[in-house]
Amino acid sequence: MPLPEAVAREHIHTREIHYRGYEREDGMWDIEAHMTDTKTYGFKNNWRGQVEASEPLHEMLLRITIDRKFAIQDVVAVTDNSPFQLCPDITPNYQSLIGIRMGPGWRKEIRKRVGGCKGCTHLTELLFPMATVAMQTIWPRLRHSKNQADSDMDTGSKKPLVLDTCHAWATDSPIVKEIAPKFYTGSE
Repeated sequence: MPLPEAVAREHIHTREIHYRGYEREDGMWDIEAHMTDTKTYGFKNNWRGQVEASEPLHEMLLRITIDRKFAIQDVVAVTDNSPFQLCPDITPNYQSLIGIRMGPGWRKEIRKRVGGCKGCTHLTELLFPMATVAMQTIWPRLRHSKNQADSDMDTGSKKPLVLDTCHAWATDSPIVKEIAPKFYTGSE
């Protein structure tokens, strides 16, 4: 369902973010993000001179390489377009993420290592959804390779990681009752 019609307005700014997940031939996984900010009008920038309409003011790319346990093995951060000459200088700091694992505490660990002045706001923000993209990339592929049914969780004896992450996966929801009854906490 689309959004309701808005009042008359002028389009000023567009931020586009794309995430892609890849299975590598070496058994690792790449999760990539690409973000651009553009304006519908041209403007002067002290470092770049004139930035034309639709020319990216910001353009950042990020690749996280992880293993099957979601541990970061490599990070590549790139700033192709920015409003200041020094913006790309911070990209090597993202190597500090190597060794951490996507899972509980993910956002906290990101903020600790590359938050605030230790990183770029835009690159750091791209990291937060990468754990979800990684799960959407890896789990279905691993289940498919095991010829298991395609669901968002392992319904075996381990508590599925998706429990209580949203209202659909609340332990008292009908979804959990149907797919993972062992972990259902609602009333019959």
